[in-house]
Amino acid sequence: RRRKRGTLSEPAVRVLINEAVCEGCGDCGVQSNCLAVEPLETEFGRKRQINQSSCNKDMSCLKGFCPSFVTVEGGTLKKKTQAAPAMDKLDDLPEPHIPHLALDAEGAWGIVVAGVGGTGVITIGQLLGMAAHLEGKGIVTQDAAGLAQKGGATWSHVLIAARQDAVHVTRVGMAAADVVIACDPIVAAGKETLLRMRPGRTRVALNSHGAPTAAFVRDADWRNPAAACAGEVAQAVSGAGVGDVGGDQGTDEGGDTNPHLGVFDADTAALRLMGDSLYANPMMLGYAWQRGWVPLHLESLLRAIELNGVAVAQNKAAFGWGRRAAHAPEDFARRVAAAATTAQALVFHKPPTLDHVVARRVEFLTAYQNAAYAERYRAFIDRVRQAESAFGKTSLSEAVAQGLFKLMAYKDEYEVARLHSDPAFLARIAAQFEGEVKLHYHLAPPVLARRNTRGELQKRKFGPYTLMLFRGLARLKGLRGTALDPFGHTEERKTERALIDEYRACIDELLAGLSAQNLAAAVEIARLPEQIRGYGHVKARHLSAVRAVWATKMSAWRAQQQAAGSARGS
Repeated sequence: RRRKRGTLSEPAVRVLINEAVCEGCGDCGVQSNCLAVEPLETEFGRKRQINQSSCNKDMSCLKGFCPSFVTVEGGTLKKKTQAAPAMDKLDDLPEPHIPHLALDAEGAWGIVVAGVGGTGVITIGQLLGMAAHLEGKGIVTQDAAGLAQKGGATWSHVLIAARQDAVHVTRVGMAAADVVIACDPIVAAGKETLLRMRPGRTRVALNSHGAPTAAFVRDADWRNPAAACAGEVAQAVSGAGVGDVGGDQGTDEGGDTNPHLGVFDADTAALRLMGDSLYANPMMLGYAWQRGWVPLHLESLLRAIELNGVAVAQNKAAFGWGRRAAHAPEDFARRVAAAATTAQALVFHKPPTLDHVVARRVEFLTAYQNAAYAERYRAFIDRVRQAESAFGKTSLSEAVAQGLFKLMAYKDEYEVARLHSDPAFLARIAAQFEGEVKLHYHLAPPVLARRNTRGELQKRKFGPYTLMLFRGLARLKGLRGTALDPFGHTEERKTERALIDEYRACIDELLAGLSAQNLAAAVEIARLPEQIRGYGHVKARHLSAVRAVWATKMSAWRAQQQAAGSARGS
């Protein structure tokens, strides 16, 4: 908070994760217990990323036993320049019909701001309160936070009336919210928020982007329930089901079929248009105001932003972008899409085809080792595909395509060096930072690293010169697995190479007894390598757990095969 206000110096260091090196094991989250370590869905599975907006720079995530972490020292994050157009064209947007608060009316207009602590939820409540004060209206605000001020559920209750004595309570009552500015769908779908909503009365401006919860720290396979939460909110305000929530719901003046709900991804929009997802909440405020749901004038709201004295120009611009999202959602969506950087990891919005999965992995394995190595992969998948074609399915082929690739592309010293020296990764850093920067890598080379009392290797910080070593080491990948491989004689590397042959033999055994009845069981076994994640002792722990499950499932498979054989013999 002090850094945001400029009263505490900002460390000239940022932590990044090279998602290509990341194994998605989650050890960084376990070690740091930090919600700034977020999931990143890529075509090669779930990885990790650092949310630069919420990172508090305590560097605890570096404790995770993984070579994917890079610290960028010096320089600053590049700021987006797209904020100006929103401000330049505010006059082009028509002002909405503002709710009228009659002087002789009792009661107040109830607004609930619901979101995640540390993102400015309370600030939005205070801006509304100050704007109402500037207009001489009656105002009461009350804030409520969950167990964690940063990262926990947070609410700001705002009651606005034409005169002060018309406000009789300090919080928005049950089923008494006129507006909910839902800055996070998970908090919005919580009991505390839903109980304030009433169909036909409550209007909701909903940010569809759900921040990862603390459950992600404990469960690497956690799935974000944001979509389901959005459906619950829709049903609470208008009886719409989950299928009715798929994006922005339009504007009232546009003849919207669901005028009580507006949905858009404010976090992504703020990050792409403003350079920081922290501007999502003022964007949500601008959206709600443009929909005509806030009984305050534009001048007073902008003045309240000025009086707050923090990033005034940026917050005004975010407010303007929110107005544009409400008034012209299609144009807004095009602007957000155009602002997307090519440096972002590839994310699939619908499942890719098996042909695409195989082709991408053949391409990757060719760069990993050579064309012959990649062809071994392709030929095996073709064999599985041919055996499965008798059942009209591709589920086993897809599982083997993922599992075999995971094992064949094991990340040894050569591969980590190749991925860290990849021009695409370095270009991504250059696109994200400006000024003179130095890269530092956090590694645990077995020859140099010390061990703790449990015998686990400890990471060390290596300077910018490491990049030259990476480039040289990447060119030596042809030594991988040969007698001249200096790294190939360790127990970890021997185990990784043996796993490939063990997995292929396992799949061959499954194919020999495959039937329509046991296809699902075969798929479960084929997917097991996806759970072998991490490096060093972390990977060894996961492998041990997978081996136990693997042995149990194969025993059950063989027992079923034996029983089927006995039945056929009798």
